[in-house]
Amino acid sequence: MKKDGDGFRADVEGLRAVAIGAVVLAHAGVGAAAGGFVGVDVFFVISGFLITGLLLRELELRGGISLTRFYARRAKRLLPLAALVLAAVSVAGALLLDPVRRDLLAGDVVAAALSVVNWRFAAQAVDYFAAGADASPVRHYWSLAVEEQFYLVWPALLLAGTWWARRGGRSVRRAAGVLLAAVGAASLAYGVWLTRTAADVAYFSTLTRAWELALGGLLALAGAAPGRLPPRAAAALGWAGLAAIVVACVAFDASTPFPGVAALLPTLGTVALIAGGAAAPLRVLTLAPVRYVGRISYSWYLWHWPLYVFAADELGPLSAWEGLAAMAVSLAPAIVTHHLVEAPLHHAARLAARPGLALRVGAACIAVSVVAGVLVSATAPRIRTADASEVEGARAIDPDAFVLQTEAVALLPNPRDAGGDQPRMYEDGCWQTRSGTRSPECRYAHADAKTTIVLYGDSHAAMYAPALEAIARRRGAALLVLSKQGCHPAEIPLWNGPLGRHYTECDAWRADALARIERERPVLVVTAGANGYATMAPDGSRRRAADSVGPLTDAYEATLRRLAATGAKVVALADTPYAPFDVPSCVAERPRDLAACAFDRETGQRFPPISARAARAAAPAGVDLVDLTPVLCPDGRCPSVIGNALVYRDSNHLTATYARTLAGWLSARLPRLAVQ
Repeated sequence: MKKDGDGFRADVEGLRAVAIGAVVLAHAGVGAAAGGFVGVDVFFVISGFLITGLLLRELELRGGISLTRFYARRAKRLLPLAALVLAAVSVAGALLLDPVRRDLLAGDVVAAALSVVNWRFAAQAVDYFAAGADASPVRHYWSLAVEEQFYLVWPALLLAGTWWARRGGRSVRRAAGVLLAAVGAASLAYGVWLTRTAADVAYFSTLTRAWELALGGLLALAGAAPGRLPPRAAAALGWAGLAAIVVACVAFDASTPFPGVAALLPTLGTVALIAGGAAAPLRVLTLAPVRYVGRISYSWYLWHWPLYVFAADELGPLSAWEGLAAMAVSLAPAIVTHHLVEAPLHHAARLAARPGLALRVGAACIAVSVVAGVLVSATAPRIRTADASEVEGARAIDPDAFVLQTEAVALLPNPRDAGGDQPRMYEDGCWQTRSGTRSPECRYAHADAKTTIVLYGDSHAAMYAPALEAIARRRGAALLVLSKQGCHPAEIPLWNGPLGRHYTECDAWRADALARIERERPVLVVTAGANGYATMAPDGSRRRAADSVGPLTDAYEATLRRLAATGAKVVALADTPYAPFDVPSCVAERPRDLAACAFDRETGQRFPPISARAARAAAPAGVDLVDLTPVLCPDGRCPSVIGNALVYRDSNHLTATYARTLAGWLSARLPRLAVQ
């Protein structure tokens, strides 16, 4: 195999083109390449192979590793261009985004600059596969963060292993191999487990991805060098590896549990391709145009996603052809900045000779990126946060003469804080996330009262907790809250999209919650669930949401009858209308034109009214239906602001502030209670 420099392999450079091509096609929305996100996994293996190989050569030539030189090389190679793109994204965000999204972007940019953005996305349970304007313009920086965190630890760990090996007269390569194998095995096992229990977290976690970098490192240790395989066998191995990557790109999609076991296909394919290429590189990978794309792959990776997101934000959802056009346009800044920024600084002799200077340049890049992110938020226009005394909310609705509020001088919550305006049960630990299977003893209002009201359901039930707590307090009752994320109250197996599987935790939680209600024997059960769930068929397959309407309605009716059989009065709340936009963002952008942030009631009916249908069917058993449309969409329009209260904290969840103002209206429609 011809080498163009020490340790350089033209076929590996060409393999970078395969990786970036897969990512770009997937992000553009090309359905045939929906699994192209595995291109990042290819990059991880390549990185582990190259960086570990570099460290091993330094160990063998110099007898040790200079951490200063190592991090200086990475700083001058990666940080200037990363900082430039973050600064450009910050400017574009300040010009194009509303104040709410500017706040989110600011946090993302700062986290990306500090190489921790993957943990930020994991904590937020970000959907990696969200497209266009719904996504962060710097979402792709998660993979850079994973690499930097891995290489923050790996060189030092390798040095420690070298010291231990030499002290005992052992082989340095063998010690490094043991370390990589241990790290890789632990990471893979954890990744398989976490992908099953919390796939949205697993996708971004360094701990679930470290094995991919370790796999590349093991390949470097194994010595993927010429002569190890006969040319024909090497070529067959290379083609098999390329085929594995292509199959993953074509066969995988957003529903594939990932990384987990599925990640073995593209990563082992990459290993095969690199190993085979040491003796017989695939000629297609060494072609000059392919190598050039691989050479600029880092720059293209950084530029392609922000441009796509901002295009979708301005133009609306992009078709696959429009997505491809956006990706093609992003090549222009990628090529320019590769030649003017990335390559010159990467090969700068002065920075290579002075590692300390390179590190200072890197630190300056990080500082500039952080400042740019902070300024995105700091320079955004603000609305004054209203005092509670200024807020009427639903109390401002006059059913005979409703007047739409058209401007807001002060609001509660402030649109920029709306995401955190949730019922206090979220902070109390009473809200069950995906992994929870049992709600703690969460009693509010008169906690010791013998008379109990139960609130039971998913997040579309939990959002009414502030109103029901006020009602329970007035009626001298305790409020028991039983609520779980993404878990409809109906007794039917559900499919969980982020987990990519049957939502077994919901089944367990629901069984426990219903048993507790039957033991508790409350006087009133208020239940609610969002429409639009996907359910599991009896054969274990996934039903689409559209095909789940009938089974879910029937199951909910049966559950309502079961609740009524406890002797409690049962009230089902009809689901809320869904805004066709993010409400806080719209209001923050148009505080003087709130009419633009109202939507028609019919527009908000995105899904069939399952709750209403089930409640009406269960009416003979004593189940009542309460439809909150009069206080959410008075006069057929659904305002985003009513009585200086922001109605929604996103597109479909009520703010705790507005829910609290519903107490009087809702109380008048709930059955009277015999307080004990």
